[in-house]
Amino acid sequence: MTREDIIRIALDVGIFASRDWLDAPFAEDIIIDLERFAGFVAAEEREACAKVCDTFQERNVGMQPAECAGAIRARGEASIKGNT
Repeated sequence: MTREDIIRIALDVGIFASRDWLDAPFAEDIIIDLERFAGFVAAEEREACAKVCDTFQERNVGMQPAECAGAIRARGEASIKGNT
């Protein structure tokens, strides 16, 4: 995720009221914190996705990429609905 992605998401969710806030003296500190936060969230999500794929290995069904991808996407949909 790029810095611009993080700024766009921060604007979308209301962390920054507008792009004008990016000129505020404290904005850079907030962006740095958001980048760190995004890094931690991404690492957690990668591990969760890896565990989804690990379940296919544990069931001895072999790695079916499309099936694993579908399970990851379903996990994402459940997360959006609040069913993590």
